[in-house]
Amino acid sequence: MGRAEAAFRSAFDRLKNNKPNLLPKNSQVTQNNIAREAGLDPSALKKARFPSLIAEIQLWIDEHGAVRPLSSRQTMIAQRNRSRDLRVRLEEMKTQRDLALGMLAEADLRILELTIENNRLKATSSPSNITSFKPKAS
Repeated sequence: MGRAEAAFRSAFDRLKNNKPNLLPKNSQVTQNNIAREAGLDPSALKKARFPSLIAEIQLWIDEHGAVRPLSSRQTMIAQRNRSRDLRVRLEEMKTQRDLALGMLAEADLRILELTIENNRLKATSSPSNITSFKPKAS
């Protein structure tokens, strides 16, 4: 194992354990970041020169790449987005509530108007002179 491969392997281990020396904590494990953590140019870590190391890196990324802790900044941004979404939902619900209350008030007013009109019509109607053709049951 050459010096460069040893440096890459050491950098790979540090990034896997989230204890980098050069990169910030919670840096993603990628080939470029491994080369940067080793203090070398990213183009130096090539599959043609280090096939077994690249295979190990790709296997680790496939198995663990999706599981990555969020940085404090990413956590803060996610919380801010959740808060914004909740504020938007709250405003939408207030708008829906106000609309429903307006519709209820209109319906109450219409019921009152119709009740008053019904009472007025009952009061002004003359007694009916229509008789039923059905014989009354005894």
